[in-house]
Amino acid sequence: MKDYIWVEGAREHNLKNISLKIPKNKLIVLTGLSGSGKSSLAFDTLQKECQRQYMESLGMITENINKPNVRLIKGLSPSISVNQRVLNCSPRSTVGTVTEIFTYLRVLYARFGERYCSNCGEKITPSFNQSGEDYNDSDNNGDGLEKKFILCPNCKNKIFELGMSNFSFNKPEGACPKCMGLGKISKVNMKTLLNEELSVLDGAVSIWCSAEIKRFSSTLVNAGKYFGFPFDPSIPVKDYNNIQKNLLLYGIYDIRFKKNFPNIDFPKSVDNGRFDGIVNIVLRRYEERGDDINYRKKISKLIIEDVCPDCKGSRLRKESREVILGDKSITEVSKMSLYELMDWINELPNKVIPKCRLIIEQTLSNLRERVRRLIDVGLGYLTMGRASLTLSAGEYQRLRLASLLGSGLTGVLYVLDEPTTGLHQRDTDRLIKVLKQLRDLGNTVMVIEHDTEMMKAADYIIDIGPGAGKKGGNVIIAGTLNDVLNCNESITGRFLSGKELIEIPKKRLLGNGKFIRIKGARENNLKNINVNIPLGVFVAITGVSGSGKSTLMFDILAKFAQNSSSQIGNKCDSITGLEYIDKVITINQTAIGRTPRSNAATYTEVFNLIRDLFSKLEYSRKNNLKPKHFSFNVSGGRCEKCQGAGVLMIPMHFLPDEQVLCPECHGKRFQKKILGAKYKDKTISDVLNMTIDEAILLFENENKIKTKLLLMKKVGIGYLQLGQPATTLSGGEAQRIKLAKELGKSSKGHTLYIIDEPTTGLHPQDVKQLILVLQKLVSNNNTVIVIEHNLEVIKVADWIIDLGPEGGDKGGEIVAEGTPEEIMHSPKSITGMCLRKKIF
Repeated sequence: MKDYIWVEGAREHNLKNISLKIPKNKLIVLTGLSGSGKSSLAFDTLQKECQRQYMESLGMITENINKPNVRLIKGLSPSISVNQRVLNCSPRSTVGTVTEIFTYLRVLYARFGERYCSNCGEKITPSFNQSGEDYNDSDNNGDGLEKKFILCPNCKNKIFELGMSNFSFNKPEGACPKCMGLGKISKVNMKTLLNEELSVLDGAVSIWCSAEIKRFSSTLVNAGKYFGFPFDPSIPVKDYNNIQKNLLLYGIYDIRFKKNFPNIDFPKSVDNGRFDGIVNIVLRRYEERGDDINYRKKISKLIIEDVCPDCKGSRLRKESREVILGDKSITEVSKMSLYELMDWINELPNKVIPKCRLIIEQTLSNLRERVRRLIDVGLGYLTMGRASLTLSAGEYQRLRLASLLGSGLTGVLYVLDEPTTGLHQRDTDRLIKVLKQLRDLGNTVMVIEHDTEMMKAADYIIDIGPGAGKKGGNVIIAGTLNDVLNCNESITGRFLSGKELIEIPKKRLLGNGKFIRIKGARENNLKNINVNIPLGVFVAITGVSGSGKSTLMFDILAKFAQNSSSQIGNKCDSITGLEYIDKVITINQTAIGRTPRSNAATYTEVFNLIRDLFSKLEYSRKNNLKPKHFSFNVSGGRCEKCQGAGVLMIPMHFLPDEQVLCPECHGKRFQKKILGAKYKDKTISDVLNMTIDEAILLFENENKIKTKLLLMKKVGIGYLQLGQPATTLSGGEAQRIKLAKELGKSSKGHTLYIIDEPTTGLHPQDVKQLILVLQKLVSNNNTVIVIEHNLEVIKVADWIIDLGPEGGDKGGEIVAEGTPEEIMHSPKSITGMCLRKKIF
């Protein structure tokens, strides 16, 4: 038993009472069609039971914590799961802070950094900072911070002493006072906030609801009376004089207003006219709710974020930015890619004074190891200053994987969810080596994966299927690669052996002769490149991770195409050819909602149609039930104990919170009265628990509902439950829900679709189906651009634009462009080299 994990009678979700023995200390790949039951086995059975047993050993278990639906698990090891969730959404979090690399740099700069005296200009060396001649004093510079000082050895000038906290932008001692360590300042977009053609009462202020209009109008009128001038909220804002407009915009405390009333005391209450101004109200709310992503998105159209004019985006105070180590400031080092940072670390001992070399080496050794691990998992193109918010789910997962490599733990079961997401084939090979290192430490590494190279590298493969949802949940084959290749029942085996293929088109489309031309693209790492994108074809944007693909497509093309009034600015010289397309649709992998209340049914708006249908049932008419009563998001019909969630959250302190069924509605979400309404013997709760495939059969006679459901099935998510919370969806699933919604909108052709890695989380069989959907869009006179690493998609594209040659500063150039056949013969293209293996 000690060499295996024994699972008997696993029935979680769609698993069909499966039993298997999983060898320990191996690299194991769990594969199968999307929705076949891989996550149910790995996360909801093995990982959940590991967590339950751990809590039980600590005496933390309660009767509310559900045991996974499995008869027996033996030989289970302690487990660590790494899924595709970006856990830190704070704008203050960066790659450097998440990996703690920035902490090591703060140590280096605080102890060994060189400065120059502000009085005499002489260099103050680290040897002086460590001597016994330091002069310590405290002072308060008016910013509330107690500071220590040293004396310049040359002129005895008192100089601010810098410690580790002075190099942290998350501490007041180190943060730039202008932007408070964010690197950006927020300004209000007056065009979206205020319509000067309207009056305040008619809705001139876009963010005010009717109640706020009434309340604030009264305050403004009272402010006018207090200061002795009329304020009429019924006239257009454009007719206000400067004093009236400044009151509305900036409030009574702003110098632009109060300079007109130097001898008047200001009102103390809102009733007397105390008003902060709509600009200040918006900015204050935006800053106070900085970690609330939903709220920030809600008012993002009102906010323009510019680089901080004081720190130029570095986030740090002037004193901290001026310290030099190895010819670089900490700001300059933060802008380096991890590849460049490694070079700087290796050269640093030769650039510090001799007496510091032995002392500095221990810190550099730890720093070097952390950077190396990040490079090994394919993240060498990232910079330390990169905000965590901008990382993809795959990038964030690999950050966490790199930290696990440094833990040195043994005897652990690691469960990873598609770690190759977002990786170029070249980088996938590096990742496989990392996972084998983790295995060789004495750990069991279980990977949910669809990548064929990962499968070929595995010691053991478990293929779940044969289909998705209720058609899956069985173990088709569990064994070595050869066992899978020889299994005729395994779809995975057929793709691995070449018996099943995604066919290359016999003829590449040439397009309609029109082009979108981008000249001089130079945002982020792009090297002033000129790009010609043919219209009316299927285009793949390729290149290693960090080569500039997303910057080119989303930050430049999509941003300008979706808002032609926006300024190109310094991003590129010009973009032409947009007149040949009617609209642009971008589909990325961001979540469709940040709360469990959002799901596929609500996002695609099919739930509105279903609620309308239920409200028209005879039972509903008799009981006066309206569509709102069939919503779990508003009071009226939902269970108020759980507020329509169906579950209650139990805080688990140092572990993730646990969900338990609501004791009142037992997971049904609705009140008993609402559940009395039935369509074909199914309640509204039953419908939410159905898969999309099942719902198609239920609503086969309801054309509007069926059409939306069929679109979701077409993009490969028929296995999802209609009510599955958005927080449990992978990035790829969320993306395909977005695609289904867009496909449901009427289109006359000439639409440009820009899609970020649409095959994320898809089995080769699902990829085959998705390619047909994308090719159908092209055949309807649209243009489809995909950013993609999957060679099965790249090989069927009509045109490829390959960026590189590497990531970060070593990327940003066009390596090759043309048909797949032309790309694979390019001697400089890494993508072309990988394509040769696929096409030949």
